[in-house]
Amino acid sequence: MACHSVSNPSAGDKIPATYILTQDQLLDKIKGGWAGQTIGCTYGGPTEFLYNGTMVQDYVPIDWPDGYIKHWFDTFPGLYDDVYMDLTFVEVFDRLGLDASVDSFAMAFATAGYTLWHANQAARYNILQGMMPPKSGHWRNNPHADDIDYQIEADYAGLMSPGMPNTASEISDKIGHIMNYGDGWYGGVYVGAMYALAFISDDIQFIVEKALQTIPKESTYYQCMADVIRWQKQYPDDWKQTWFECEKKWSEEVGCPDGVFLPFNIDAVINSAYILIGLLYGEGDFYKTMDIATRCRQDSDCNPASAAGILGTMLGYSHIPEYWMKNLREVEDLPFDYTDISLNRAYEMSFSQALQVIERNGGQIEGDQITIRCQEPVSVRYEKSFEGLYPTGKMTLLKGIEEIGEVGFEGTGIVFKGYVRATDETYVARVAMYIDGELKETANLPASYTTRRPDLFWNYQLPKGKHTATFHWLNPVPGASVNFSEAVIYSDAFRQIRHP
Repeated sequence: MACHSVSNPSAGDKIPATYILTQDQLLDKIKGGWAGQTIGCTYGGPTEFLYNGTMVQDYVPIDWPDGYIKHWFDTFPGLYDDVYMDLTFVEVFDRLGLDASVDSFAMAFATAGYTLWHANQAARYNILQGMMPPKSGHWRNNPHADDIDYQIEADYAGLMSPGMPNTASEISDKIGHIMNYGDGWYGGVYVGAMYALAFISDDIQFIVEKALQTIPKESTYYQCMADVIRWQKQYPDDWKQTWFECEKKWSEEVGCPDGVFLPFNIDAVINSAYILIGLLYGEGDFYKTMDIATRCRQDSDCNPASAAGILGTMLGYSHIPEYWMKNLREVEDLPFDYTDISLNRAYEMSFSQALQVIERNGGQIEGDQITIRCQEPVSVRYEKSFEGLYPTGKMTLLKGIEEIGEVGFEGTGIVFKGYVRATDETYVARVAMYIDGELKETANLPASYTTRRPDLFWNYQLPKGKHTATFHWLNPVPGASVNFSEAVIYSDAFRQIRHP
């Protein structure tokens, strides 16, 4: 059968066999993706995690003064972790080529100078302790495996895979499992697929529905995104109603020890839902898309960054309104913190990588004309984090290791939160954890915030029943402390609440 090109497929259409665009058009879309991500991150940054458990109400102003992006570059460059995290992986591809090993990405990520949190920091710790991917992101080794981390870092995978969502998924399989698993990984797979399809369609409905075919239908992640798509059709003029439906059905937090029993939620599922709400109700309008994704709250810099990056890819750099671009142009030659890569350099690197990926996957580059061999999305494999685990309680500890004594609990798993402090930041505490008198782990616990273990200890595979945990500090020194803050307890079912 002869290949053919279809322009701008819409909802209900099939993926075209091939898609033709010029080199300038391809570069314009890649630039639009990076630009949208940077603008969206800036727009939502001041609201990040300030409105947990509610939306950012319409009367709350979200400002966009002149010089705003440059202001954040100068005063709080860490805001752009969404971007410089991506650039870590872009740089490895640039330096080592498309076949760079997963260990190369893992070590570049783990040894970078930036501060990390949640799944990223747990993975960094694991890698520096010798546990390489995919084990570094697996939920048994990473209590944050379902968190948003790879979701906010997957933009590069779609930008280098125009029209090829399965290729983006293959890249995400390798790199996304450095820090995530299950629903946490699916967040990055879905975002990458939406970016890839934004190159070949200007129909948001087509992009979000086709991209969802990369996610296994039995997953919680798929079911939530499918609900958002359905609710948007049911309530086409009321994004807040869809937001409320999400809160009722999908705002439960099981994994992240920092969010269980609290309104804080960094889980990939609910935050991806907010990206999707922004895209669907934004109706292709750059401001409206960012604003809705931001006002859904929680990780409200990362979510509008992803939504605006996907939309920016669809629209192209040249079609992002000048109101937003004026601030961006002031920083395009400035390297992001912790890197020597500017936006202008990122545009070039992703463009070069996209051309390589197009040719490797059967596309052609003939002069100015590029022919992409498009891909019908295929589901990645099914994964489930924290299978059969349900949080049943939280225990406040607030004790140093010398006072912690014996901790009793009932269930099938536990996570101990806490931290190490030392006058010498190079100090690494060695602590043994015993459960029911049996040594379960001897862990290295760095005092350094950059290399810390974000949770002191955990075990998810205990027989159901009553247990005791004890700890032995093997190398105490003056000026150091090992501090327990609280513990999250799990069992094989939610605790039934009975009222008199």
